[in-house]
Amino acid sequence: MTTDAASIPPAAFLDRLAGIVGAKYVLTEATDIAPFLVEWRGLYRGVALGVVKPGTTQEVAAVLALANETGYRVVPQGGNTGLVGGQVPQDAQREIVLSLTRMDRVREVDPASDTMIVEAGVTLLKAQEVARAADRLFPLSLASEGTCTIGGNLGANAGGTAVLAYGNARELVLGLEVVLADGRVMNTLGKLRKDNTGYDLKNLFVGSEGTLGIITAAVLKLFPQPRSVVTALIGLPSPAAALDLLMRAKALAGSAVTTFELMPRFGIEIVVAYMPGCRDPLAGAHAWYVLMELSSASAQNLEETCETILGEAIENGWVEDAVVASSLDQRNALWRLREALSEGQGHEGGSIKHDISIPIAIMPQFIAETDAALLERFPGCRPLPFGHMGDGNLHYNVSQPRGADKSEFLARWGEMNELVHGHTVAAGGSVSAEHGIGKLKRELLAQVKDPVALELMRSIKGLLDPRGTLNPGKVL
Repeated sequence: MTTDAASIPPAAFLDRLAGIVGAKYVLTEATDIAPFLVEWRGLYRGVALGVVKPGTTQEVAAVLALANETGYRVVPQGGNTGLVGGQVPQDAQREIVLSLTRMDRVREVDPASDTMIVEAGVTLLKAQEVARAADRLFPLSLASEGTCTIGGNLGANAGGTAVLAYGNARELVLGLEVVLADGRVMNTLGKLRKDNTGYDLKNLFVGSEGTLGIITAAVLKLFPQPRSVVTALIGLPSPAAALDLLMRAKALAGSAVTTFELMPRFGIEIVVAYMPGCRDPLAGAHAWYVLMELSSASAQNLEETCETILGEAIENGWVEDAVVASSLDQRNALWRLREALSEGQGHEGGSIKHDISIPIAIMPQFIAETDAALLERFPGCRPLPFGHMGDGNLHYNVSQPRGADKSEFLARWGEMNELVHGHTVAAGGSVSAEHGIGKLKRELLAQVKDPVALELMRSIKGLLDPRGTLNPGKVL
């Protein structure tokens, strides 16, 4: 990095940061900053000058103004649950981590307008609980919800298990408070559902991974709390049968279909084998499974609707067996089978992961063709495509062959990425569905993005962050 004319030595920079946020909120000891430097899979391990923990928007603004003036770089971080390296710093002398976890206030809950205003450091679980206390639903749901934060969710445009009914994080926000690279604060924290006063600027920052500005607060949409919920685990012969079931469920239940998660038998086997308390709820083994949930804000009897869907599906040969949860404990047990897939896969050795989206109509064909290509190129590998079939998002993970050397398998990460992403692009899909670009897919983005769109992205980055202060080396 070229040293800026207004730069100051690192020690002086840290002293000035301490003057802004307080000395105890500037961490520099190796043991103190270590948890902020490694993403949870261990794929990226970074270095930084220190970690700064502001407590207010004004402190964030002052930190950014100082960094921008003196040529230092700022890497924003929420719960550090990202999967593409976007939250990991890379320079021990010029980069700081800006942790937003102290900014965890719920500023307002407004049931009449079905909104709440929360700060960026509020965990997703806390946001869900606050909404529930007001008899409302905040529908974003992720496996990491106890740790991940709203700022991170919005920065990455998180997806999760309820996108089918409620959309990505982008569709769950009405307004933002954002600190720009030079310390200016953009406040669009309005609760209006209709506001046609020019460009919708909030959508520049949702999904930008902290490269354009740092989200410090957001107006989130709330929904009526479901009064009726039905959860079923369904055994099927194929993804094609799952697609038929999805189409029929949507025809009969409409927007009440809130979850439709696809899982192969391999996934169920490893969860049952390795995860405490998990068991196979169906009598026989099935090639594929779907976790389907229907929910409604009215007190209507969805059990009857679910029975009709499953009855027709069995008659048509789409469904081989199914179990419907009859209690909250049973519902939680069925969800555990889905939520534990990634953790369970870790017990099977090396795993190469992909976060892709595919047009739903061709998903069965895509899975068959991609699995076949993987097995031809990597004999003995064990594909584990699973995830949000209802919105077209697959986590196309691949486990190493049994007995293979883990390091040798993982050394072929790039080769396998090239195969899976090649099939994805050829199918009209996206190489990043809900995890973002970060550092992991930065070079790939340049290969698959429309050149004009990429040029516009670079122009926007240059306009909003001309000195490269925000999250360097990520996305672009």
